[in-house]
Amino acid sequence: MAEQSFYQNVLNYFDEASKHVKVTKGLLAQIKACNSVYKMTFPVKLGKEVKVVEAYRVQHSHHKLPTKGGIRFNPHVNQDEVMALAALMTFKCAIVDVPFGGAKGGININPYEMSESDLEKITRRYTIELVRKGFIGAGIDVPAPDMGTGKREMAWILDTYQTIKPDDLSSYGCVTGKPISQAGIRGREEATGLGVFYGLKEACRYEDDMKALGLETGIKGKTVVVQGLGNVGYYAARFLEDAGAKIIAVAEYDGAVHNPDGIDIQKLKKHWKSTGKYTSYKGAKAMENSLDALGLECDILIPAAMENVISKSNMRKIKAKIIGEAANGPITPEAHEYLAKKGVMVIPDMYLNAGGVTVSYFEWLKNLSHVRFGRMEKRFDEYAYEKIVQTIEKQTKKSLSHRKRNELVQGPGEIDLVYSGLEETMISSYRQIRNKVKRSKNITDLRTAAYACAIEKIAESYEWMGIFP
Repeated sequence: MAEQSFYQNVLNYFDEASKHVKVTKGLLAQIKACNSVYKMTFPVKLGKEVKVVEAYRVQHSHHKLPTKGGIRFNPHVNQDEVMALAALMTFKCAIVDVPFGGAKGGININPYEMSESDLEKITRRYTIELVRKGFIGAGIDVPAPDMGTGKREMAWILDTYQTIKPDDLSSYGCVTGKPISQAGIRGREEATGLGVFYGLKEACRYEDDMKALGLETGIKGKTVVVQGLGNVGYYAARFLEDAGAKIIAVAEYDGAVHNPDGIDIQKLKKHWKSTGKYTSYKGAKAMENSLDALGLECDILIPAAMENVISKSNMRKIKAKIIGEAANGPITPEAHEYLAKKGVMVIPDMYLNAGGVTVSYFEWLKNLSHVRFGRMEKRFDEYAYEKIVQTIEKQTKKSLSHRKRNELVQGPGEIDLVYSGLEETMISSYRQIRNKVKRSKNITDLRTAAYACAIEKIAESYEWMGIFP
C-alpha cells in the first residue's frame, strides 16, 4: 500500500483527534478545510531566457487574523504540501496561544542552483502577486522564512511591499524573520531550534514519564541523534549539547556521521562550511546511508529535515525512546501508531517546532508598536535592582564582587525577553498537552492530545464569532 500524501496525513491526525472533542460536525468540517488556496504562475526573465515560475500561498484558517506561515523555496513544492503545512500552522498557533490563523507559501525552484539576482527577481515578483490578490499585510497574512529562505528573502519581500504600499504605517509587520536592521527581532534565527530544546527539556523533567521510558529526568547525559543539520537541527543540537546531552550522530543529505562518544556540533558545522561535506568529518565514523542513523540506539531522535522520513518502511528499526519532531510531518500516521503502541514518546511537530512562529509573533508585535523590547524598562529595572543590592550589602555589611553585582543588576534586553517569552510559551503549552493525556481515558499520546487542544481552542473562537449558533 502506497504512503498517503502529507496533507492526507494531517487530515488523518485531525480526524483521530476529532473523536475526542465535543465539537459539531459542521464546525469540524470548517476547521479542517483550507479557506483560501492561491496557485499562481508568473514569468521572470533570467538572463536571456524567460522562466515560468509555479508558486503557492494557502490561508488555512481565518478564525483569527492575520494568517501566518513561512515561505519555502524547494523544487518539490506542490499544492498538497503547502496545504498540509498551512493546516499545521493553524493548529500550531492554537497550541501555543499565538493569535494567528495558519498559512503557508512555496515557490517551486531550487534556490541552491540559482544566482542571488535571479532569486531576488523571483522573490519580488512573488510578493507583487501576493499584494495584487490581497494575500499579504500586517493585518491580513504575514509570511516568514522556511526551507530555502531566510532573512535576505524577507528583506526583499518587505522592500517590495513598502514600494507598492508606501502609506501603510504597519508595513514592517507584513513579514517576519527580517534582518535586525529592517525591524527584525533578536533571537529569531535560533528560535525554532531553541523551542525544540525548551520543549524537550520540559518533557524530560517529569519523573513518572521518564521512569516509564527507562530514563532519568533532565537533558544531561542523554544520547541524541539529529537528522538534518539545517537551521533548526543545528540550533536544537547546540542547545542540547550545552545542556549536557551527547550528540552521537548527525544525518544529512550526503550520508551520516556517528560517534558514540559524542560529536562537537560546532566543529562539524564548521567542517561542512569549509568542505561542503559532512561525511568527511574526522571526528566521527561515516555512514553511507543517512537514514540508517535513524535506527541507532539513542535516548532522543530529532528528525529536523523533511516530512515522512519515518514511515512503514523503517518504523520497526527505530530504537529511540523519545522522538522530538523538529521538522513538519516527519512521521506518517501508520508509523506513529506503531511507535505509540511500542511505548515511544513522540513529541509532535505542531507543538515542538512552534518556536519560530512564537518569536515571529513577538517580532510582529514589535513592528506594530514601533519600539524595541526592553528599550523602555531596561535602565529603570537596573536602577531598581541596584538599590536592592545596595540595601542587602548595607544590611549584611558584605560587598558583592563586580561580576556578581553586574549579573544581579543587569536589566533585560530584547533577546533576554524573547528567550524568556519563548520558554514560558513552550512550558505552558506542553503542560496543556500533557494534562490532556493525563485527564483523558481515551487519549494516550501527545499528538492526539495536541490536536484535541488545538481543535477545542479554534472551535471556541468560531463559536464566539457568532458564525455557529
